[in-house]
Amino acid sequence: VGGLGYMAVVSPKLAGFIVLMVPVVLAPMFLMGRKVRKLSVTAQDRFADAVGYAGESLDALDTVQAFGRAKASFGRFGEAVEMAYQASVRRISARAGMTAVVIVLAFGGITLLLWTGARLVLAGEMTPGTLAQFALLAIMAAGSIGALGEVWGDVQKAAGAMERIAELLNSRPGIAAPEKPRTLPTPATGAVAFENVTFAYPGRPDLPALRGFDLTVRPGETVALVGPSGAGKSTVLRLLLRFYDPQEGVIRLDGVDLRDADPAEVRQRMALVAQDSPLFSGSALDNIRFGREDATEEEARTAAAAAQATGFLEALPQGFDTPVGERAKTLSGGQRQRLAIARALVRQAPILLLDEATSALDAENERLVQQALHAAMAGRTTLVIAHRLATVLKADRIVVMEDGRVVEQGTHAELSARGGLYSRLAKLQFGVEAA
Repeated sequence: VGGLGYMAVVSPKLAGFIVLMVPVVLAPMFLMGRKVRKLSVTAQDRFADAVGYAGESLDALDTVQAFGRAKASFGRFGEAVEMAYQASVRRISARAGMTAVVIVLAFGGITLLLWTGARLVLAGEMTPGTLAQFALLAIMAAGSIGALGEVWGDVQKAAGAMERIAELLNSRPGIAAPEKPRTLPTPATGAVAFENVTFAYPGRPDLPALRGFDLTVRPGETVALVGPSGAGKSTVLRLLLRFYDPQEGVIRLDGVDLRDADPAEVRQRMALVAQDSPLFSGSALDNIRFGREDATEEEARTAAAAAQATGFLEALPQGFDTPVGERAKTLSGGQRQRLAIARALVRQAPILLLDEATSALDAENERLVQQALHAAMAGRTTLVIAHRLATVLKADRIVVMEDGRVVEQGTHAELSARGGLYSRLAKLQFGVEAA
């Protein structure tokens, strides 16, 4: 801008010519910048695909090798990298073309400027020195405009990345707190009620996972959910954690409709141990404290002892402070599960959710952890999902599910005597075990 002002002082006529040329030079930069931006988004998507596939393959490296699919996986990764490379080439080519067009137009304008200035010199309207001075200023300005094209390419590349971030920032979560959420009663009692709940997952709207589901769990009661695969047992826990809202019916926690409460407050009252509970990089102590950030080291160690994890944790090189690696891959499956149980116990939540929590343990450790969990259940509302019926015999009530409905409920002795679905499952499992 300063150079243009000085050029106006040196030669108003030629400065006017420069002003007319600026839109001609900048217009292609903005027009071609849109294409660069779109190609940047595509290139970043292809790169993300390649990195994602590599991550999946490395996470399941044992499976890839066990099935002899290393060569095929390497080939697929190579294809993904090639697609990312080609997308990057198209982006770089478009960016280089944009910069080249800007530079050609800028210095093409300089050529016209010199021709016009030469005519003014011949006409006696300008001295050769003034033309040389103006030309030097114009060349400096043209160089700046050429650099602007390069910078604009960088801006469009960054804008392409920001599109994805903006989509995430602007997207509304499927489950959000109401504008004026109801506060859950304190102290928490852990009373849970499902009232005529019907729910289908978004990807399968025509196949309800729960149909007219009714269940009331009293404070401090231990209820086991059993049934064949696909009966809707895990869906009950997901709805209770309010990962989804039902299409019909009401779910209440301590008498409050979950849709009227803040999801964060709802989840603070629950501790979950899933069949495959993910752990995080960091120390074993960090993973236990993930359940409750303000937990003291003594509380974390007490939870580890209750989960029968103290023995193997103290045997690690640095004890509880030993880094467990990404996703705790340095630990065995049973050790990871016991660490996840300790994480849930340290949370001290009034509701305990166990989804096949001991499925990865051997018989001896399962017995010990069951004893620990039985003690942890005291005074807590507990929902247990288990396919092995031997693990739920001590539940206060067993709820049998099939096709998203409750088909029968009672104690082990009561259900075994009825000759229903539970009785058939019990005879099958205990008969196999007896054999």
